[in-house]
Amino acid sequence: MAAGGPAARAEDDRGGLRTALAGLTTRGRSFFAAGIAAAVCAYVLGQSDLLRVGLLLTVLPLVCAAVLYRTRYRVAGSRRLSPARVPAGSEARVHLRMDNVSRLPTGLLMLQDRVPYVLGPRPRFVLDRVEAGGRREVSYRVRSDLRGRYPLGPLQLRLTDPFGMCELTRSFSTYDTLTVVPRVEALPPVRLTGEAKGYGDGRHRSLALAGEDDVIPRGYRYGDDLRRVHWRSTARYGELMVRREEQPQRSRCTVLLDTRGVAYQGAGPDSAFEWAVAGTASALVHMLERGFSVRLLTDTGNSLPGEGADGFAGASQESADAAGLMMDTLAVIDHSEGAGLSRAYDVLRGGNEGLLVAFLGDLDDEQAAVIAKMRRRSGAAVAFVLDSAAWTQGPLPTPSAAAQHSVRLLNEAGWTAVAVPPGVTLVDLWRQADRLRTSAGPAPTAGTTAGGRA
Repeated sequence: MAAGGPAARAEDDRGGLRTALAGLTTRGRSFFAAGIAAAVCAYVLGQSDLLRVGLLLTVLPLVCAAVLYRTRYRVAGSRRLSPARVPAGSEARVHLRMDNVSRLPTGLLMLQDRVPYVLGPRPRFVLDRVEAGGRREVSYRVRSDLRGRYPLGPLQLRLTDPFGMCELTRSFSTYDTLTVVPRVEALPPVRLTGEAKGYGDGRHRSLALAGEDDVIPRGYRYGDDLRRVHWRSTARYGELMVRREEQPQRSRCTVLLDTRGVAYQGAGPDSAFEWAVAGTASALVHMLERGFSVRLLTDTGNSLPGEGADGFAGASQESADAAGLMMDTLAVIDHSEGAGLSRAYDVLRGGNEGLLVAFLGDLDDEQAAVIAKMRRRSGAAVAFVLDSAAWTQGPLPTPSAAAQHSVRLLNEAGWTAVAVPPGVTLVDLWRQADRLRTSAGPAPTAGTTAGGRA
C-alpha cells in the first residue's frame, strides 16, 4: 500500500508500533510491568543498581517487539486437499507447504490454518528454523458428518522472538474449499422397470448424445469412409452425402428429490431429509454407472445438468462433469419454501422421461395427486416415501396411517411406491421395490413402457 506523504508515513509507523506492542505476550507484559515497578522503587529508595535492572526489564520486551516488527521474512505458503470432494463421514487430508524464498534463514515459526468448527479443532504446527531456499511440509485431517462446502484458510503465520516476549500474526490471502457430498451406497442391479428377463424389446430409448451419428444423411467431411457415401442423397442435393451410422439408444432416468420444508421434520445427519439426499445421490451414481442418461430434478422445477443435451447427462466425459455438478449441488441443497410439486410436474414431458425415481417427504392428498399424474409422463416410476412421524418419534411397528395412505395412492396410479422407515438402508428398499414391481407386473402407461436393468 503506497503512502501519501510524510504525515501518512508517520501515521503508519505509529500504527505499526501499536501493532507490535499489542503483540506482546504475557511474559513480555510481565517483564515490562516488572521493569516499571523496579524503576519506581529504585527512584524512591535511591538504588542505582535496581534502576539498571528495571531499565533492562523494561527495554527488553520493547526491543524484541521492534525487531520482530521489522523482520521481513519472505515465505510462500500453499495448501493441497486430498481429495477436494469427500463423502460425509469420511476424512480428507490437508497438506500445507511453507517455502522460504528469501536469502536469510527464518526463526521459529508457528503455523495455523483456519477451519470451520464442524471440521474439527484448528490445526497448529511449530516449524523450526527454515534455511534459505528450504521448505517444510505438514498435514492434518478433517472430517465432517454434515454435507456442505467448507472454506479452509487463510493460512496464518505467527512469528515470535527467541525470548518469547512478542508474537505477531501474518495471514496469507488465499483459501481453498472442501466439498462434503452425501454418502453414496452401492446399489445392486435390479429390474425396477419391468423388462422381461432376456428381452429388451420394450425398452424405452432416446437418441444418444453428442459424439454419435444421427440417423439422416449428412454432408461429406474430410476423412469420412467413401463406402458410406449415400448416392441417392448425393444426386438429390447435388453434393457428396454420406450415411450416418444407426445410432445406439440409451435409456433415460430422472431422479426427483422433494426438498419442501413442510414435507420433513427434524434436522441433523440422521434426519429424514438427509436420508433422502443421500438416497438421491446413490440413485444418480448407480444409474450413470448402468449407462442411463440421468438428470436431477427438484420440486422447485430446477434440473441438472441443465437444458443442454436435452437436459440429461449421458455416458461420456461430459456425464462425469455433470455427475460432479449434481453431487456438488446435493452437497449444499437445502429445504425449499414451496409447498407443492407442480413445478416439477411441468418439467416432465409426456411419456418421454424413461424411468422416474422419486424421493418424497410427507404428502397430502393434493400433492399425492400431482405425483400420481407424473406416472403418465414417464415410462416407469419408483417412489420412496419417507414417513416423518416414524423418523421423529422413533421406529414404529408399521408405517403411519398418512404414509400408508400416500403409498396406496401412488401404487394405484401405477407407481412402485415404498414407505421408508428409519434404520433401513436404501439397498434393502431397492430390492423391495424390485420385488413389488415383479409381483405386480408392468403397469400400462401412455406411450411406450420404459425398460432396462437399473
